Amino acid sequence: MAAFEHHKTDEELVAEYQHTHNKWVVGELFKRYSLLSFTVCHKYLRDEAAAKDASMAVFEKLFTDLLKHSPQNFKSWLYSVCKNYCLMQLRKPALEVLVAEPEEESETFFVKFGELLHQEGEGEEKEHKLQALENALAQLNEKQRECIDLFFLKQKSYEEISLQTGYTANEVKSYIQNGKRNLKNALAQKGILFGWALLVWIQHNV
Repeated sequence: MAAFEHHKTDEELVAEYQHTHNKWVVGELFKRYSLLSFTVCHKYLRDEAAAKDASMAVFEKLFTDLLKHSPQNFKSWLYSVCKNYCLMQLRKPALEVLVAEPEEESETFFVKFGELLHQEGEGEEKEHKLQALENALAQLNEKQRECIDLFFLKQKSYEEISLQTGYTANEVKSYIQNGKRNLKNALAQKGILFGWALLVWIQHNV
């Protein structure tokens, strides 16, 4: 991702993603608002692990949702996406968490946490995340690793990966989903959030 992307507005990045379908653009948005997303999810789920999972699920939803919607104010829209996702999770009987009393459900609440945002760590911290993800990738089976590489690094769609590899579209989807789950579990054992490590890996390889 070119350095100038960091200076583009949220709405400019949304428009660019809709035009190019470049997943790194969504990654830049996630990098800006991952802490905010986690904070909103934690407000509703009241559980750190559940909030991390929800924040990552929202991030993955952005790849498809931003092709359907053109939010005029990305921060307010993302707040609503996080809130609605968490409320859906709370309706599932298997998730036993307490609902916090709603705070100020507005952009004001969301933005006040924006001051806490910081850029991803440099130096040893980034190298640690990169090495951990590469080690986890090496533990995947060949088909999962191949599909993960084509999807995230080469920006290929399921259909394009299917044509290139000969796997069916359903097989591609399964390899990517299972590969992501295995990576996430491996990184969680080291206390590393999958989304951050993924962004460092993509940045390292573009």
